[in-house]
Amino acid sequence: MVIIVNYGEEIPIMKSVYKASLMASAIFALPGLAQANESLLKLTQDPNNWAMPTGDYNAHRYSQLDQINRGNVGSLKVAWIFSTGVLRGHEGGPLVVGDTMWVHTAIPNIVYSIDLNDNSINWKYNPVKGGKYPSGQTMDRVISVMCCDNVNRGVAYAEGKIFLHAADTSLIALDAKTGKEIWTVTNMDAGVGNYGVSASTGTGVPFIVKNYVGVGCSGAEFGVRCNWTQYDMNTGQRLWRAYSMGPDSDMLVDPQKTTSMLQPIGKDSSLKTWPGDAWKIGGGSIWGWYSWDPDLDLFYYGTGNPSTWNPVVRPGDNKWSMTINARDPDTGMAAWLYQMTPYDEWDYDGVNEMILADIDVKGKKRKTLVHFDRNGFAYTMDRATGELLVAEKYDPVVNWATHVDMKTGRPQVVPRYSTAHQGEDVNTTGICPAALGTKDQQPAAFSPKTGVFYVPTNHVCMDYEPFKVDYVAGNAYVGATLSMYPPAGDTNLGNFIAWDAGKGKILWSVPEPFSVWSGALATAGDVVFYGTLDGKAKAVDPATGKNLWTQKVGSGIIGNFHTWTHKGKQYVGVLSGVGGWAGIGLAAGLTEDSAGLGAVGAYKALNKYTALGGDLNVFALP
Repeated sequence: MVIIVNYGEEIPIMKSVYKASLMASAIFALPGLAQANESLLKLTQDPNNWAMPTGDYNAHRYSQLDQINRGNVGSLKVAWIFSTGVLRGHEGGPLVVGDTMWVHTAIPNIVYSIDLNDNSINWKYNPVKGGKYPSGQTMDRVISVMCCDNVNRGVAYAEGKIFLHAADTSLIALDAKTGKEIWTVTNMDAGVGNYGVSASTGTGVPFIVKNYVGVGCSGAEFGVRCNWTQYDMNTGQRLWRAYSMGPDSDMLVDPQKTTSMLQPIGKDSSLKTWPGDAWKIGGGSIWGWYSWDPDLDLFYYGTGNPSTWNPVVRPGDNKWSMTINARDPDTGMAAWLYQMTPYDEWDYDGVNEMILADIDVKGKKRKTLVHFDRNGFAYTMDRATGELLVAEKYDPVVNWATHVDMKTGRPQVVPRYSTAHQGEDVNTTGICPAALGTKDQQPAAFSPKTGVFYVPTNHVCMDYEPFKVDYVAGNAYVGATLSMYPPAGDTNLGNFIAWDAGKGKILWSVPEPFSVWSGALATAGDVVFYGTLDGKAKAVDPATGKNLWTQKVGSGIIGNFHTWTHKGKQYVGVLSGVGGWAGIGLAAGLTEDSAGLGAVGAYKALNKYTALGGDLNVFALP
């Protein structure tokens, strides 16, 4: 049975625990500067739109629409299909505001505006002109430094503008009506670069808060030192930048006011945890999904793995890679930090979405942040203070750590599965989960109606062999050989689960032959949607996981479901186009088991069920 949360009386609105700069607050409080978030908030509160990639600022991926419901979802039919013309992996999903939809593609990162009145193309924007991106890098060069397929996770909308974070790291503002460029800035460097800017790429969605648009970066596999950068939404002027690791001033942390596990982080909290200058090529990529609490005025994101994947050469906690960040959007100053996987030895990126939900935790109403980490633990935290409330495995096969110590917040590592403990050139076998995690970027959904989280997961283990690698700017800086496979005794590579975040408990689980790499969608119609790598769009009962509808589409689904109405009729859509890390073998034509950073061997059978092709699939009732 699904546990129904009794919401009752709201607790008082909490004030932000940390406002670092009164001067900055005064500057940004000028009249009109808050209009962008107010208009976007209004759009997300209208369920006829799908105005943000995550559905809303809470990252719920939930819709109040109920025209399509448990009783009739089995009658869904294909309403129309739009081909993107691009063959590689299509993650993320379109936006819908009023009569217009915006659809993005994998590299070269084309954006289409579609008129929903007749499904015609209003305009098409391709950032590659004369064979080069705005940064001057060629498409071939950018592709050569992409980690795990040529993906892009979508565009953002606000105040009549569409924002694209292109693969070369260009942040581009377009006129939403015409597709004309308004401004363009290069966030990082997709070329050879120097320390800290080596071969960065852009795969994440821009994030709009107030009058700002912010972006992270990808490239930890190439020795980038990543950061979050905030820009003025109207001009493209850079406002602040917070690095994932390094000196306090670079990271925008206050040694006494920024906390972790409710305690001040102290001076040089990051520098003390890296050998020498290793932090300068420390990784900590930011390319997932983001959220914002307007009452606390804090926004949240996660940082990824440290560079290199060989942990032997970087002893220490490697702060603040693998970390949840809660920051002031005006100044960038960090209120609190929490590192899920200190001294990462398995590539367990911490970039997955931060879902903000008011739920019961052990009998008490809490304003929480819920995060399903790659490392196989699901974390429930107080989103104002960073207090750790729950940390439990959301796949029973997770074995690299026994549990998370609730006093220190540290996972208790099993020496048998410690790749550093075994040493260089030693193959550590049977580690669960694999590097692509119990869940990668594919976002979960939360239903305020049921109080339950619906989570697409991987069910994959690995062998991991670190080896010595030298850093060369612009070249791969991985330093480990991996192979992946299902857990012992199992054949399925994925599960779709329902999770009680207040208790840290799986309520039900649906096994899938391949990883569930699509984003979930929950609705007030008592339906939960997800898609599979082998190309099946599915709807299930939120109370039991019982299948209510299945539709085969043209290619594997790694995109995210969304829903909207047009002329009073509800539609459900999802991008198909197999790829991403799990589908990289099929997408890139790789055949060696250890290729694709270890994923190819586990997913070889995909080519029996699906093929390449980017499409938007739209479904509706007859």
